[in-house]
Amino acid sequence: MEARNRTRVWRVLMLLALAGVLVLAWTQRDRFTPVDVGSRAPEFAARTLNGEHFSVQAARGKVIVLNVWATWCTPCRQEMPALERLHEALHTSGLEVVGVSTDAGPGVAGPFGQRGGDVRAFVQELGLTFRIIHDAQRTIEPLYLVPGLPTTFVIDKHGRIDKKVLGARQWDSEENIAYFRKLLSE
Repeated sequence: MEARNRTRVWRVLMLLALAGVLVLAWTQRDRFTPVDVGSRAPEFAARTLNGEHFSVQAARGKVIVLNVWATWCTPCRQEMPALERLHEALHTSGLEVVGVSTDAGPGVAGPFGQRGGDVRAFVQELGLTFRIIHDAQRTIEPLYLVPGLPTTFVIDKHGRIDKKVLGARQWDSEENIAYFRKLLSE
């Protein structure tokens, strides 16, 4: 009889543990789903170099170009002028270009040995006027599952990822301008 009771207690405990794991998995499912086209953009909030608060949630209703980059990344450096021209062309239409630098602090070695650059000096040198965030702790990378630099996420007005691009692009090409105009009109 006592062995039978122990077996029942064991089964009940196992069922409760399984139920707890299922509840936890369900409530935390956004943390385990891939960040890809069609998925909801994870909430990312930070201060820009100018001290302004930026958050994906607060920018809802705008189309966001969220570009993750670093000063030591050659393709990142090459695409910055095109992002600036895209910003100049469409920011008055509701396009929000946001660059998120994952540089370590100036002169500090990052996790892969790259020396962090002076993000402010880089922005001034290129005359960038769109929002720039210096995320030295690299919090955006695990949040957005960034596979490499540069990676750009285009987030629609409803907070969904419409495009995910790894590598540099000519963001101000006629084809891309037409794409953004269409997205802004939806």
